[in-house]
Amino acid sequence: MRIGELAQRTGTTPKAVRLYEARGLMGAVARAGSYRDYGEADVARVLLIRRAQALGFRLAQLGSLPALDSATGWDAVGALIADRRAAVAAERARLKTLDNELAQLESELLHCDAQALPASAAACAAEPVSPPSRRTARPAPTTPPRGFVARV
Repeated sequence: MRIGELAQRTGTTPKAVRLYEARGLMGAVARAGSYRDYGEADVARVLLIRRAQALGFRLAQLGSLPALDSATGWDAVGALIADRRAAVAAERARLKTLDNELAQLESELLHCDAQALPASAAACAAEPVSPPSRRTARPAPTTPPRGFVARV
């Protein structure tokens, strides 16, 4: 098949396929005269490259791997994936800690609100209690306060 058909079947562009080839990700591509001749293995390889990119891998990372035709290549891919999974696990742990801290802050704020305390932070940080059921939640402001900078 020609490059246009390969691009169409994999949801990419001929330019991207040429880039993958230039980076050495496609291996040796057969030629029929002056045209590249791609097969089903090339379709699978482009789909694999696109999936890896969607999961956050950069072409430079993929291009530094040995050829996937060898056991060394697959071992290197496995190591790259293991590293990425470790990074994801660390990020999940960080987000879990952040969520726990936010829940604690929310509990403290509800405690202060339940007691109508404009008092010191120490008074509000006392043992949290659930808010009284007679009160309704305040609607969230539609615009952030002046000078507010969101940090993500």
